[in-house]
Amino acid sequence: MTIAKTNLAEPHPMMPKVNHDEISEQMFVSDLKTFIGRELEPGQANLMTNKVIPEMTKSKGRSPANHIEVRGEMEKDIDYQAWATLTRTAQEMMWDSVATCVDRQLDKLVDKSDVKNPKGSLTVDPNFVVPRYIDAFDIHCMPGNYHAVTRENDVRQGAVFDRAAAIYHMGRNGGFMNDVRGHTVVSHFIERWPDAKPARILDIGCTVGHSTVAVSEYFPEAEMHAIDVGAGLLRYAWARAEHLGVGIHFSQQNAEATNCPDNHFDLVYSSTVLHETSHAALPRIMAECKRILKPGGVMLHLEVPGHYSQLDTWGRIRGDFEIFYNNEPFWRGALTTDFKKLVEDAGFKDVRAGYQDATSRPQKGTQAFRDKSKGVHASWFIVSGTK
Repeated sequence: MTIAKTNLAEPHPMMPKVNHDEISEQMFVSDLKTFIGRELEPGQANLMTNKVIPEMTKSKGRSPANHIEVRGEMEKDIDYQAWATLTRTAQEMMWDSVATCVDRQLDKLVDKSDVKNPKGSLTVDPNFVVPRYIDAFDIHCMPGNYHAVTRENDVRQGAVFDRAAAIYHMGRNGGFMNDVRGHTVVSHFIERWPDAKPARILDIGCTVGHSTVAVSEYFPEAEMHAIDVGAGLLRYAWARAEHLGVGIHFSQQNAEATNCPDNHFDLVYSSTVLHETSHAALPRIMAECKRILKPGGVMLHLEVPGHYSQLDTWGRIRGDFEIFYNNEPFWRGALTTDFKKLVEDAGFKDVRAGYQDATSRPQKGTQAFRDKSKGVHASWFIVSGTK
């Protein structure tokens, strides 16, 4: 299989096009987010170390008990308040700048999504109930979240998410294809199971198929499936894949209880999905993965690399920011979970948990899985095991 050639101006036909003013606004937002992250954010760690903690220690007569106590004092400081306000505002500006260009051409995008003679398939459920842990918040502050539908044959949320993702990651996750995590999944898989040839693969929580398309490139003979909760998101993902020349079977499902047969897949994986679920959902998702995997099949979950056990005080405060100001309520819950134990308790064997070097060119024979993270976008946390 050969994926259609892409470029930054139009990586694929479903990517919303931008006019002069729209690209200027979006690049401004990207530069603003970069400035905040690289120039202003380090000052918050210094503020904590050089001012907030010493003042707390002096006034209380003891060192702070934990990062939560420090965060409470940080939030009283005007410098922190300014940084937090700018960070949240830039996130809202990102969604607004992308939504403007999507809404301008939504009719055309819907027309493009009507693919003739498709290689894959799309199945949506008009009676689907979105899990409460998704429906309760606009995750990432994305208006409408993953699942809002505004019209018949809607693709709006997918189009907004696709273009915004490149701005959100500031080009560090594979540019407009945003597919480094998919390549990293493959890198881990072929490092641990170099001779495996999965015939049937499932991507859980695929969003618009960034990782799905990337993974499918390495297993051209495999039957590729992908599930998520949003009908419009999936319709966009399916059309995107078709325009890239890839046949994938997308369906609207809850990962806690799919309609997939028992013992069906050789590889079941997810990419930065688990932190958007809940404590109750996690073991159910693991159990479902085990049910639908063939004996000897592989389960693999890629997650953000900021596990709280490896973060300093500022890193934990920064992680908590995602909970309170970026609508990521399960951020700390997921990133304090012992995923190795969770997967072993679900009955999986040969379980390993660690950090895989991020890559866009996975190769057999590399030793890129390690105990320590290299940092955001340089490593991704992965837990994997076999049924």
